Amino acid sequence: MSRPEARAPPAIQTDARLPAANSVPASRQPPPPTAEDEEDANSYDSDDATTLGMLEFSLLYEEEKNELRCNIIKAKGLKPMDSNGLADPYVKLHLLPGASKSNKLRTKTIRTTLNPVWNETLVYHGITNEDMQKKTLRLSVSDEDKFGHNEFIGETRVVLKKLKLNQKKTFNVCLERAIPVRRTAGAGASRGMALYEEELKDDGEAEERGRILISLTYNSQQSRLIVGVVRCAHLAAMDSNGYSDPFVKIYLKPDMGKKAKNKTQIKKKTLNPDEHLDTYEVKHAELAKKTLDVSVWDYDMGKSNDFIGGCQLGITAKGECLKHWYECLKNKDKKIERWHVLLNQNNIEADD
Repeated sequence: MSRPEARAPPAIQTDARLPAANSVPASRQPPPPTAEDEEDANSYDSDDATTLGMLEFSLLYEEEKNELRCNIIKAKGLKPMDSNGLADPYVKLHLLPGASKSNKLRTKTIRTTLNPVWNETLVYHGITNEDMQKKTLRLSVSDEDKFGHNEFIGETRVVLKKLKLNQKKTFNVCLERAIPVRRTAGAGASRGMALYEEELKDDGEAEERGRILISLTYNSQQSRLIVGVVRCAHLAAMDSNGYSDPFVKIYLKPDMGKKAKNKTQIKKKTLNPDEHLDTYEVKHAELAKKTLDVSVWDYDMGKSNDFIGGCQLGITAKGECLKHWYECLKNKDKKIERWHVLLNQNNIEADD
């Protein structure tokens, strides 16, 4: 009984599945596609995983800066992917759930090697304590192909709540084949990107389009709410050049008329624009009934502007958005900054 247990891969195989996996001899004909996919993703042992290679990296969450720093150090013994017996590897990062192009980071490609050394630090900005409790970091290694057909080599995942705040942790792990998500990938779902797309579909419409750092101050002497758009980070690219020309619309509603609508200047060719201030004349007692709509747009000359993402702050909001609004109401004359996730839900008209 000890022999099959020793071959069970760590963190993938569960005890409940062991008897089922061991009771079907490998020589029998394959089961239906969904079961085959599940067995394929779950039944390999540590020897198989080792053939994909090892990845060494470190993670550090700096709470004060709201930054997750990912230092990709090196890989060792990667699976050969090219006809010359080598590979052109790079590492790609995604935050799950809510994976999208906007929260994808990647290293440079190291040519013709199975033992690449990157020593490259990739930084996620605007990562909150709430993110650290809910998110998983996916690190995947792929082989870059000059014809654009990049091939998946292997991956690993780190549940971020296992990290200690402000303490760097180094990992040296075996790469694994694509790790099954909450539900088994069905027939036709391939490895790599398809699996995070499955996860994205599970999350419905909550696709992340970037992050925005907003400051709120209620000036009690002037009876004014001062809203600052401090910066944006990891915005989804909307233009063919891989960038956007973003601007931010801010709308305090309801019943505030045109004076409640403001927008920032357009920042050309950037995914990380910064700093803008708006003020709204509003009594403190009325503020609790208001909602602040924040939306980020990509400027298109001569065409309608593209919506990138948005968020709503107010007492009907949830999570960080509710917390931020409540802190502003409670702490008059104090500037309070918080990062917020931009989602692909639009509450403001395109042409106002």
